[in-house]
Amino acid sequence: MHALSNRLTRRLAGFAMALALGAATPLALAEIHIGVILSTTGPAASLGIPEEQAIKLWPGEIAGEKVRFTILNDASDTTTATKNAQRLINEDKVDLVIGASVTPTSLAVVETAGNAQVPVISLAGGGAIVLPQDGPRKWAFKLSPTEPISINLVLDHLQKHGKGKSIATIGITTSYGEGFLKSFEAIAAQRGFKLVATEKYNQTDPSVTAQVLKIIAANPDAVYIFAAGTPGALPQIELAQRGYKGVVYQTQGVANNDFLRVGGKSLEGGYMTVAPVLVAEQLPESNPVKKAALDFVQRFEKTQGPGSRSLFAATAWDALLIVQQASREALKKGRPGTPEFRNALRDAIEGLRDFVGSEGVYTMTPSDHNGVDARSQVMVRIENGGWKLQP
Repeated sequence: MHALSNRLTRRLAGFAMALALGAATPLALAEIHIGVILSTTGPAASLGIPEEQAIKLWPGEIAGEKVRFTILNDASDTTTATKNAQRLINEDKVDLVIGASVTPTSLAVVETAGNAQVPVISLAGGGAIVLPQDGPRKWAFKLSPTEPISINLVLDHLQKHGKGKSIATIGITTSYGEGFLKSFEAIAAQRGFKLVATEKYNQTDPSVTAQVLKIIAANPDAVYIFAAGTPGALPQIELAQRGYKGVVYQTQGVANNDFLRVGGKSLEGGYMTVAPVLVAEQLPESNPVKKAALDFVQRFEKTQGPGSRSLFAATAWDALLIVQQASREALKKGRPGTPEFRNALRDAIEGLRDFVGSEGVYTMTPSDHNGVDARSQVMVRIENGGWKLQP
């Protein structure tokens, strides 16, 4: 009888321990799982590769919790981006998605993640990623500045330095290029600038000779190129070879060392609106992002080498800084891996106020899921194969 009682006691104790371990397991295994979708191959690889390098710099924790990254390559393809998002959400059960690298793939990710009520921080530039602010886009945020911020800085520069009033544009036939063109047409007309030619090309086109000849025939004072990645060098190379003497502007969609390498001397003297981090040391002390920008540059170049800085890498870094800040609030309302945590994470990102990153100061609202202002862009000139801050 006594032996039976001891065996029963041991079984009950083991059962109680198993229950205790089972109850503790969700807490012990809880970790913030972030899915990352980047273009590390294809036309947008010059954006995706440094973004991945920045993600891999992050330590193993966010807001005191372990963090796990699942990084997938979309090969600059929208169909692949959609499949990646479906896998991350349905199989990996991620808490948040960072990506994609460019506007077309980001739109695909936002549609999938938003419908599943998983927050997304896009690294791309197109305004369509977060507009209109309903449906799936309620769950979408982006960090790159809006088209009007960049466009107005270009027109201000033209006006300030008396470089003329007539402008031609050439852009890639994606939602990024189309978004910039649509915004530019409206803003240029409002400000009294004359659009004398509008040309387009595909990211995979081997030549833009025909388009550039039409632009030169229109004799514009300036040419504004709307492109992303190394394909953006193609029109500027062709303009230089054809002897164009006007001013050439680019968006920050091409601002990386691969663009400088591909374009070479043909890019010299061209202007570009970029995130301040690209010229962090040249910023005045009064610039609010200088400290954060220098911190990122030092971290990134310590591992990737001097001069390796990338505003695309900095965008990924800012996304992680924002996730860290938002997670502190979200963890008060739910554990990672739960709908409550994902909802709280979305709400916390939307509630950011005056948050300083390496590329700008972010203030999100229910009607603004971009959150940056004119402080997110500066004008630079390409000089001696590098970037020179302009007054």
